[in-house]
Parts: sequence; C-alpha cells; structure tokens
Amino acid sequence: MKTIASALLAFAVSMTVMPVQAQTTTLATVKSRGALICGVSPGLAGFGIPDAQGEWAGLDVDLCRAISAAIFNDPKKVKFTPLSSKDRFTALQSGEVDLLSRTSTWTMARDTTLGLTFAGVNYYDGQAFLVQKKLGVDSALKLDGASICLQQGTTTELNVADHFRKHKIKYEPVTFDKGDEAIKAFESGRCDALTDDASALYALKLKLVNPSDAIVLPELISKEPLGPVVRSSDLQWFNLVKWVHAAMLDAEELGVTTANVDEMLKSPNPEIRRLLGVEGKFGEGIGLTNDWVYRIVKFVGNYGEAFDRNVGKDSVLKISRGKNALWIEGGLQYAPPIR
Repeated sequence: MKTIASALLAFAVSMTVMPVQAQTTTLATVKSRGALICGVSPGLAGFGIPDAQGEWAGLDVDLCRAISAAIFNDPKKVKFTPLSSKDRFTALQSGEVDLLSRTSTWTMARDTTLGLTFAGVNYYDGQAFLVQKKLGVDSALKLDGASICLQQGTTTELNVADHFRKHKIKYEPVTFDKGDEAIKAFESGRCDALTDDASALYALKLKLVNPSDAIVLPELISKEPLGPVVRSSDLQWFNLVKWVHAAMLDAEELGVTTANVDEMLKSPNPEIRRLLGVEGKFGEGIGLTNDWVYRIVKFVGNYGEAFDRNVGKDSVLKISRGKNALWIEGGLQYAPPIR
C-alpha cells in the first residue's frame, strides 16, 4: 500500500510541476528568435510611425528599442508589428507579439479580465476634442448636438458617453477603425469634432491640409495613463519590461545620458554605480547582464532624451513635459530605485 501511495503522490507532484517546467518564458523565446516582436501603433507621430525607409520612431518605439538593447546589446533587434486598436490585445494574447507598446490606456477592466498586465505608465495623457476654428467653439461643454468622430475599440467611446451624459448634452458618434480614417472624416466635414487622447490629436492635426485651421479644446475629460502591456502569465517578462522603463526614468533623474554614460561608469555615486552595473548584480534578477541599464542609455538614452526627440521640444509636436516631467520637477513620472 505504501508503494502505491508513494507512486500516486509522485505522479500528482509531477503533474503539478511539469506544466511550469515545460513553459517557455518570453525572454527565452525572444533570445532564441534573435529579435523582440513589438506591437506598435499603425502610424502615430511621436509614438510609433515608420519613415519613408520603413525605419520606426516614437516614444513607444524607443521603449521597445531599450528592451532590445538591454537583452541583445543592440537596439535594432526588434520587429515592429503595427496593430489597430481593435486587434492589439488579441495579438498579444495569442502570442503574435511579445509586448504591446502602442498608446494603450491602463484601466481596471483591461488589467483584470484579459489575461494581460500593464507594466507601467510611459505617458500620462487625457482625452480631448479637436475642432475646426470656424465652428466657433472654445469649450467641450459647447458641443451639444455635435457629431463626434472617434475610434472603435478604445476607451474614448466610454469617455465620450460619460462626458455628454454627465453634462446632460447630446451628441452623435461617428466611429472608425483607425485614426487616419477619423481625421479624414473630420477634415471632410463628416463630423463637428474629433476626439482622442490629447497627444494623438496633436499628431493627427499635423495630417490636416491646414493644421492651423483647427484647435484642440482645453478640457481633458478623462485620465489616460498609457503604457506597455504584457501577458500576465510571465512574471519575469513583466518585471523586465517594468524595470526597463523604470531604469530610463532613474537614469534621467541621476543625470545619466547617452553623451556621458561612459564617463558615469567612474562615478563615485553609489546610485549611479548600481544603475550602470558597476556594483551589484541587479540584472540577474530579470535574466539580463548586469550592464543592462548601461546598454539602454548608451543606445537609446534616458526617458527625458526619448521624450524630447519624439514628442517634446526637439520634435514636430513640441509637447511640454507637463504631467510627464519627473516627480522632482512637479510631474508624475516616478520610478522605484535600483537597489
């Protein structure tokens, strides 16, 4: 009887352990493939857009490149998969992409019902409205009876419904699958206003024949914390993506840039020495070499550098840091320390 009981116990233990042992981690898959597959916007200036040569650029794109640099010591080992708002989460769930980095809003429903997890906030945003100046409207509260162009499968649909319901005014939704379709419809006069995240509206406005004829209304009607998304089943990959973003923020706070990162290796500051892997073995905890942050800053830069060139003062969008400034400068961007 003891022999049978022991055999049954061993079998039960093996059935419990085998699926965990057999599971291939995302990091192992990425390393074996030799490239990261990153889901990005199909074409949103400042966040994810290819140039004429097919070279991708943007704040969300740079996060993908930073992960590639941390893993491969090469920011270019990334394959970018453009995804619509409607298809983005399904593509991540199915394993078509390793990571979603395309202006996706962190909400409770998305974080708890899709088998997915948000790994941080890469950009703090809010929903707004774009209107033609000739409409004579200077506030979102004056859009009673207006037709509103918006994208399907986004948080904008519920936000608009909540806004008009709360203020007891009416509207007519005109929905589209893609932002480019919505901006064309807005320009042709099919709707009175276009609504999206404020950052997206500034990017879409550039596609108008006469951008100066339109204005973004001042009100933000929602909170839109935008960030990278991973599958909930892989804690190591979640930690890796989360800490790559945090490291870019910590690097900015500590004054470590692409230009001075080599010199900073000699810094006596213990925080900088831990950040760059001179002291400690923090890379090991996420499956990387201990110089993982050095690689990120050397090839991609810190968060402030990525922000400025893609959406900030050195970009065509010229968006101020605002809520996306570091916490020490009055903003919301705050990263836990590497220690």
